This record gives sequence, C-alpha cells and structure tokens, in this order.
Amino acid sequence: MTKVFARFMKDESGATAIEYGLIAALIAVAAITAMGLVGNGLENTFNAVANELE
Repeated sequence: MTKVFARFMKDESGATAIEYGLIAALIAVAAITAMGLVGNGLENTFNAVANELE
C-alpha cells in the first residue's frame, strides 16, 4: 500500500494537464475581454459616424 501511495505522489501527469487547462482558461478570458473592448470602441465609432451623417 505504501508503494502505491508513493507512486501516486510522484505522478505529475495530472498536474501538467491542469496547468494547461488553467493557461487555456486565462487566454480565453483575455480574448473575451479584448473582444469586448474592441466591440465597444467600434460601436462608439459607428455611432459617431451615424450622428455625423444625420
């Protein structure tokens, strides 16, 4: 039983998968935030153009 527990503690393959998952989640959050900011900027630009055309 001790050998099984020691082998389980040395196994880091699950930790690597979790790290990659956290990195992917961080990239997704950054991309969503950036797209939201760009979208707001575009909306403001198009509203300004529409107001000038009226």
